[in-house]
Amino acid sequence: MTPEPADSKRLAILNGASRMFLALGYRNVSMEKIAQAAPVSKATLYKYFDSKNALLAAVISELCDSLLQTMTQISIEPDDVESNLTQIANSAVDLIFTEDALAIYRLVIAESPDFPELGQLFYQSGPQATLTQMEDYFRRLNASGKFTITDPAFAADTFFSMLKGDLHLRCLLSKTLRPSVEDKKRLVSKVITFFMPAMLRR
Repeated sequence: MTPEPADSKRLAILNGASRMFLALGYRNVSMEKIAQAAPVSKATLYKYFDSKNALLAAVISELCDSLLQTMTQISIEPDDVESNLTQIANSAVDLIFTEDALAIYRLVIAESPDFPELGQLFYQSGPQATLTQMEDYFRRLNASGKFTITDPAFAADTFFSMLKGDLHLRCLLSKTLRPSVEDKKRLVSKVITFFMPAMLRR
């Protein structure tokens, strides 16, 4: 029998952990239950992840991976800014309105009052990482000499906040409400149209 690639074992663990977290909540899931759900041995599980916190961080990072890759790969050419922002916005909207991302968000909000470290872990693994990448992109645009973004951190926060807006809250409050492809396209178009002249001064 051909050995199972290491990456597929890691993915199986992440999938099992995600299912367990969403079905039972963070506090009710043990490493043993995650190993059973994967399924892998406990020794294999601990080879990849030394704690439940590390597993949750990896689950969140996996969800955010596509967005972070998009942000890492974009060009800093000033003439490509609108196209770059549109790519980032599309990737962000595709992520934050997925069923899994919404479910993880609900889970963290529900558990954070009793487990504040869980909320911090979620923030560092997802939102903070994307904000840092976006702020860095705006600083690089400033360095090009063709843009003056007076507050890159505020600009990054504003950009992602506009993409979430009231729609994200309504989706969090409903397990059936999800924007269509056309809804997301319209949202991205409106945000880019508003954001470009308001925040990016040539």
